[in-house]
Amino acid sequence: MISTMLNDVQTAATGRKFPKFDLSRLLHTVFEPTFGRRVCILIDLPELSEAKGLAFLNNPERKIQQRAHQYFYQGLHGGVMEELALKGGEIYAYEQTGGSNLDLPDLCVDMEGKELSLERDIYTNYDLILCISTFSATAPLTAFAKQYGFRGATLHGLNEVILSTGLAVDYNEVSVDAEKLRKAMTKADWVEIDFTVDGGEDMTVRLELNGQEAQKSHGLCRGDTPDIANLPAGEVYFVPTGAEGTFPLKYEDGTLGKLTVTGGSIIKSELIEGNQATIDAHNQKLADDPMTGVLGELGFGTQVLPVSGADIQDEKVLGTCHLATGRDDHLGGHITPDQFKRRQNATHDDILFAPHKTPNFDIKQARMSRGGKVEVLIEHFQPAAYLQAALAGA
Repeated sequence: MISTMLNDVQTAATGRKFPKFDLSRLLHTVFEPTFGRRVCILIDLPELSEAKGLAFLNNPERKIQQRAHQYFYQGLHGGVMEELALKGGEIYAYEQTGGSNLDLPDLCVDMEGKELSLERDIYTNYDLILCISTFSATAPLTAFAKQYGFRGATLHGLNEVILSTGLAVDYNEVSVDAEKLRKAMTKADWVEIDFTVDGGEDMTVRLELNGQEAQKSHGLCRGDTPDIANLPAGEVYFVPTGAEGTFPLKYEDGTLGKLTVTGGSIIKSELIEGNQATIDAHNQKLADDPMTGVLGELGFGTQVLPVSGADIQDEKVLGTCHLATGRDDHLGGHITPDQFKRRQNATHDDILFAPHKTPNFDIKQARMSRGGKVEVLIEHFQPAAYLQAALAGA
């Protein structure tokens, strides 16, 4: 639990000592499973033929799936199921979707290559489903959990840093800190984020929140209520009701663009530096399917964790924040896949602002207005005094 003032989150994360990853402790803390719960593992593969005979274990490009087998499948069968009184422990594969939170195919296979249906054979027959995949499946699995009554966790992009840090923490403590920050930000009227860009103009984007109740991703998924935990967890988030302004975006190829937001949606991108073709492609996508530019999430990290190189952990780091475009139905929003012109565009894509990921621009300040009072939340990727005080409180 974070109980001391933090001047530099990155330094604190580097010096933090984490316990060894323990699957039994993680599952017990997150789910508190009762006797006889059935558990299984889902992985995604580019070709389902790689599942037969566990062929993916011999492919050096399947590190995520190999970790799923080593740390979770073998862990379950190495004593964890017996310790937690769980049943099952099977592993199944479905074909990779190719994008974050796209709808899942129904076809899946077991490790003998037998074809099965996720809806008929998996969702209805298991109480706990652990999805360890290349692409996030949180949104579709959340919908299926509510439909079929299971609980689970999504752990996309799993790597060794995440295993030894973000999944090794005590989620009881993570939950406490997330709730402290949730209370400190809930019912905000708006949040403004100021950006400075090396060699460029300053930008500001304003997210309208309309006094909504803040939500938290805190890692605990207990009881019988169907739900999906996104692990590593540690986040306070909102579903914006509107947005205006500009903000910078670093594209995957390193291109830096200036995005203009109006009416809650990104309407255009302009080149700051890099490849004009990347900007043109984004603008073409926005023109063809405007729903791809809708801002569906504003999130703030709540944990002191080292950089993992995977956004699933790095967006949970205290002092960072992120926006997301696309579907937000799994967050309580109203943007669903059927609203997109093309189903393959119905992703939920995080835009993370963090010093390791966006070294050529800075969050000068992020502030919120709540009840007529403005509070500074973040300055230069560090939690401001207001958030530090919230964490230090009882």
